[in-house]
Amino acid sequence: MAGAFGGFKGCQKIRGPQLRSLMEAKDYFLFDCDGVIWHGEQAVTGAAKVVNALISRGKNVVFVTNNSTRPRESYVHKFFRLGFTGVMLEQIFSSGYCSALYLRDVVKVRGQVFVIGCDGLRRELQEAGIPCVEEEDDPAATIYDCALAPDVKAVLVGHDDKLTFLKLAKASCFLRDPECLFLATDNDPWHPLSGGRILPGSGSLIAALEVASGRKATVIGKPSRFMFECISSQFSGVDPAQCLMVGDRLETDMLFGSNCGLDTMLTLTGVSQLEDAEVYRSSELTANHSLVPDYVVDTIADFLPAFEELDEQIN
Repeated sequence: MAGAFGGFKGCQKIRGPQLRSLMEAKDYFLFDCDGVIWHGEQAVTGAAKVVNALISRGKNVVFVTNNSTRPRESYVHKFFRLGFTGVMLEQIFSSGYCSALYLRDVVKVRGQVFVIGCDGLRRELQEAGIPCVEEEDDPAATIYDCALAPDVKAVLVGHDDKLTFLKLAKASCFLRDPECLFLATDNDPWHPLSGGRILPGSGSLIAALEVASGRKATVIGKPSRFMFECISSQFSGVDPAQCLMVGDRLETDMLFGSNCGLDTMLTLTGVSQLEDAEVYRSSELTANHSLVPDYVVDTIADFLPAFEELDEQIN
């Protein structure tokens, strides 16, 4: 694990002087959104104050989300609507945006992309100049008689709340071509809803296509390193040792931080809880240790007293 706070690292709850020292030591703060910054249309109490205070103190704040359902412009509006007044477009890195960069700048796709995903994902691709298959299927069409778009060079899978069996079947057909890329915005298995219900995530769709195609998808979002490479390419001088990744999911946020050499912080306002992290910490499988956070807070609002202490020192 990265960083210089070995005396109190390793799935340890921190606050007060330790949290203040950590904030002073880091230049970049990477935040997941869902479960950390907000729940749906409700901001986590104190989150806006924390983010605005970090920005006003000259810290670099970046938002790294696997949610590909909305374009970055929509995120800017949501941040402002929920009281995060200083957030700019260039601070937002969604799996949809990074997928567009990957297709345009890394693999330099030359042809159409077949998208399983929401309109927000398509918009990110279109703004990057990536041609998408644009076709409306007849409700009565089946894979036996429908047309298949020509020149499809990649299949990109994200969250799709209008998924049909025909979309899966078409994607499976395109993936029979070994030259056709198989990409996924993220592999989150599920997302929590109110009342104890869950929403299947992109990972469940990927699994279906991996079985049908006999291939493995290249995942662009967390925990892949590519999202951090996107940040590094757009912010000069990013040093992993000066970064803190704050998230609510061990298998994505904490693993992402570990993969990228970042210090990690788990906030208990989302999916994973302290007991989950302790299970991974005591696991005999070394790979599971990469899912253990360096630090734990109940909520990112725990930062607020540290700001107050810093202000008192200045005054």
